[in-house]
Amino acid sequence: MGLGAAAVGDALRGAVRGSGVRVRFAPSPTGFLHLGGLRTALYNYIFAKKHQGSFILRLEDTDQSRVVPGAAEGIEDMLEWAGIPPEESPRRGGPAAPYQQSQRLSLYREAAELLLEKGAAYRCFCTPQRLELLKKEALRNRQTPRYDNRCRHLSPKQVAEKVSQGADSVMRFRLEENSEPFCDLIHGWSKHVVASIEGDPVILKSDGFPTYHLANVVDDHVMGISHVLRGAEWLISTSKHLLLYRAFGWDPPQFGHLPLLLNKDGSKLSKRQGDIFVEQLAQDGWLPEALLDIMTNCGSGFADNRMGRTLKELIEEFNVSRIERHSALLDLEKLSEFNRIHLTRRIEDDLQRQELVAEVQASVEETYGSQVVDREVLEKGYVEQVLLLRMGHISRLKDLVSPKYSFLWIRPSVPHEELQTISAEADKIGRLVLRLLEQPVAALTPEELGKDLRRLQEQISGTQYSGMMRLLRLALSGQKEGPSVAEMMVSLGPREASARIQRALCS
Repeated sequence: MGLGAAAVGDALRGAVRGSGVRVRFAPSPTGFLHLGGLRTALYNYIFAKKHQGSFILRLEDTDQSRVVPGAAEGIEDMLEWAGIPPEESPRRGGPAAPYQQSQRLSLYREAAELLLEKGAAYRCFCTPQRLELLKKEALRNRQTPRYDNRCRHLSPKQVAEKVSQGADSVMRFRLEENSEPFCDLIHGWSKHVVASIEGDPVILKSDGFPTYHLANVVDDHVMGISHVLRGAEWLISTSKHLLLYRAFGWDPPQFGHLPLLLNKDGSKLSKRQGDIFVEQLAQDGWLPEALLDIMTNCGSGFADNRMGRTLKELIEEFNVSRIERHSALLDLEKLSEFNRIHLTRRIEDDLQRQELVAEVQASVEETYGSQVVDREVLEKGYVEQVLLLRMGHISRLKDLVSPKYSFLWIRPSVPHEELQTISAEADKIGRLVLRLLEQPVAALTPEELGKDLRRLQEQISGTQYSGMMRLLRLALSGQKEGPSVAEMMVSLGPREASARIQRALCS
């Protein structure tokens, strides 16, 4: 639903007012949310929360040819998944609704007409063919293509004649030479005299849709945005936007332009990289708090770059003046370690651990299905024990259903005769290992258990250490290959490991 005529006038005359900070994340719904977009949203969110302000999601969908169905919903879904939901958005509504630019066209038309009345804008009747010739001529002369401002010199009579003839037109904004410097929250004082390098920009296209520059300025004013934190690629456009604010007679927000987020080798994040889309990262089992942590760890804004910050700590410790100007280098190879830290925290928390138990149960069912003959491995107590024993050793929850850990969920059924073919001392080995597992230990580790098993093998004259390990691995997992026997025992825990050995070797 769009804005009515009365609402348009009211909106342009008075913005949403409030004494607090109001920031916005304004992506185009042209595809999945990627890490660069999530980082921009995150910095806006923590800045707002740091100052008890509001975080707004606005969708800039005026280029309808690039809009991807479902992308708008996906962006908001991912913000909610990441734990940084907006207070106002297309889904949630709010005092400045609608929050989708394609539903605010009447507002932009009236704003453009207002500039026309003030003499700050004019109608341009240049055809696409003429503009293309201008571009080709500039490139032939090795110059940057720019509009030559031809139509800004048309008289009112000439304009009226062309309008009466039904000529197509766009609206252009009159750039002025006297651009004023502005103080960016991150880059400091900056000034770009855009009139010397650009032609007058289009602000309203012939189809009634605005360009980015008009819609952006109008929406930020009407929505009462107090601070604009956006990518550094928009720094050069800010002088143009400030000219628009001055033409309207509006006070501009404060601007802060975030450094680019790049790969660790300094190359640009590319949408062709499958691992930069937030939805894919979520499906792959990475935790939202780990993503937020790694992006702020490499992006400055904090006194130090330690790992393991929670969202609450990010908000408390954030200082926009600490954001550095140089690009932030993201090393996704470190994501495993960040995820391990935050997964460990979830396992340690009683309430969150119960949620993880349910996730593991569902993953085991989905991954192994009918292979899980003994349903006891799906019981809450067993799964919870696995989580506590593997805490700190796994990076993602899905690691627990990888082939490496299949022995946790598929209890073996190995004929005693098969074990006897490996060693005639199978029963003796079983009794010795059971006795070993019955001994009280403060912390069972693969390293210490491995040493104990080597000492134990010295008591067996007819079986080499490698043969004893093959026998125990088969008894514990039914597999001939896999993790070390000591690691299997630690993962299973003494009770489960003893039960499997008892069943296989001492029958």
